[in-house]
Amino acid sequence: MLNRKNKPHNHSTLFLILAAALFAVVIGYSFKPHETVNPDGVVVASEPVELSFSDVLRRAEDIKTMNIKGDKATGVLADGTKYSAVMVYNPELLEQFSKDGTMVTIDSSRGWLGYLETWVPILMGILFIWWIFRGMRGAGGGIGRALLGQNPTKIVTGKPKTTFKDVAGIDSEKQELMEIVNFLRDKSKFAAVGARVPRGVLLSGEPGTGKTLLARAIAGEANVPFFAASGSDFSGIIVGLGVAKIKEIFEMAKRNAPCLLFIDEIDAIGQRRSQNSFNDQDREQTLNQLLIEMDGFSNETGIIVIGATNRPDMLDPALLRPGRFDRQVYIELPDMNGRREILELHAKKIKMDKDVNLENVARGTTGFSGADLENLLNESALHAVRVGHKLVTQEDMEEARDKQMMGPRKFRKMRPEDIKLTAYHEAGHAFVATIYSNVTDPIHKATIIPRGRALGMVQHLPIDDKVSMSIDEVRADLAIQMAGRASEEVFFGPNKITTGAEADIAMATRLARRSITTAGMSEKIGMVAVNQVQSFGHKVPLESASEKTAEIVDAEIKSWTDRAYADALKIITKNKATVKKLAEELLKRETLTGDEIKEIVSGKKKTAKKKTGAKK
Repeated sequence: MLNRKNKPHNHSTLFLILAAALFAVVIGYSFKPHETVNPDGVVVASEPVELSFSDVLRRAEDIKTMNIKGDKATGVLADGTKYSAVMVYNPELLEQFSKDGTMVTIDSSRGWLGYLETWVPILMGILFIWWIFRGMRGAGGGIGRALLGQNPTKIVTGKPKTTFKDVAGIDSEKQELMEIVNFLRDKSKFAAVGARVPRGVLLSGEPGTGKTLLARAIAGEANVPFFAASGSDFSGIIVGLGVAKIKEIFEMAKRNAPCLLFIDEIDAIGQRRSQNSFNDQDREQTLNQLLIEMDGFSNETGIIVIGATNRPDMLDPALLRPGRFDRQVYIELPDMNGRREILELHAKKIKMDKDVNLENVARGTTGFSGADLENLLNESALHAVRVGHKLVTQEDMEEARDKQMMGPRKFRKMRPEDIKLTAYHEAGHAFVATIYSNVTDPIHKATIIPRGRALGMVQHLPIDDKVSMSIDEVRADLAIQMAGRASEEVFFGPNKITTGAEADIAMATRLARRSITTAGMSEKIGMVAVNQVQSFGHKVPLESASEKTAEIVDAEIKSWTDRAYADALKIITKNKATVKKLAEELLKRETLTGDEIKEIVSGKKKTAKKKTGAKK
């Protein structure tokens, strides 16, 4: 039996066939030859004689018949010759022709071709409009949606299998959202004490911190339906469609309550309204409808709305008031323990060597988000396949981390003098870092392998997450950052220094400026904040300072960096032989580990412990 629902309806083909047929009829009639009938009844094809208007007036007595239709006159002359002429309609002139013996006939009727010329464009326009709006109503989209840019709202539905076990590194945020899970599981215990559960929760934070994953985990943990859409799905060309889509998704959620409704990138429709946004009325209408829908909830609906954004400062205040998004949860970048948990979670999917130390990887990935860490493990697996490893090794992890932090390895051809200078530059960083090892993070490795824009680097591994820095740590970091340029000057002379210290100087300047202008570490400036913190955490240096204060700040920053450079220069000059030995080893091996750097600086090699076994 034929299933009519699966039968294709190609309306575009039907429309094109009909248009082609009408066009062929019109063209065919236009090229049809004129036919006449002689007195014997035989059809004879002949071409009439073309007369000008002046010829018609001059030969008025010779014209036997004249048939006028529109501005065209046809007829027969006295000798039987047929003629055609362009005739201006003039009643007095026609009356004169009639007096001269001409049989004048005026034809005011319209042939079928005339009606066709009038109605065919109208019918084709109606068919075209019907074709567009039929495509907009159809589930398959069609030409209407393609022309108007109105794709259907992509709503992800279902009960996710993701739970809180699949989310790592954000334990405090999960604890904050457990109330939502408990309400969706059993709302009676909340009603018993008269508690009102938040109707909406706004998740904000840096990209890749797990906002969408956390929303899915809430629904999976509570085992309720999950509806997800993006804020951009509610915007379009036609005004009013965003409002209709908001109504549609909320009606769907109400029919499936209790459930969780997730709107990702909600700032696309929830931006702050202003009095001058005349060109963005559709977005504001959509936002108004969202406010109405969220405000219309009652505590018994069982619908929890979760919004996610990277820019909470852009949202309209009406959207953030209690009763709509009652609770705002900021998901921070994971700390060291959180990074280790995330790595352990994603490492279950990868075959790893038993010697891989995820603790060290977590220590060396400060500032990485959950998405960055997942990508780090994937890059390490790709590198393992690339070099032929059957298991992911620590070397693969190191390569993936360096690639993600510094960029891919550059196989550039460098001059021998540039390679030598880079080795001494990095040796200066490494040696001064060992001198200040009691106040700074230990060295993980030093390398002269180019990556990205860097020709080499010295990498540190923090022992734990720092929330603040002492003034001793600031002074030590400044000296370490200046040590590369100091080493260039000591070994190659002041006329041979290069631009390789550009990034070091910029980092040192930022650290000194922040310490002086916001942390109150300068005696000349005192404990006064001369920076104003703008929205979303951006700082504008010296915005609230006078010109005199700005000059003092600039002089103090230069004083701090000059002092750090002098310290690094003094340390390297006193230990020139050791720094040279470090540089020569870097030239031989390209990369030195932290333990190898300690051995070279101390001059002592670690002795391997002899393994003792039972005598047979």
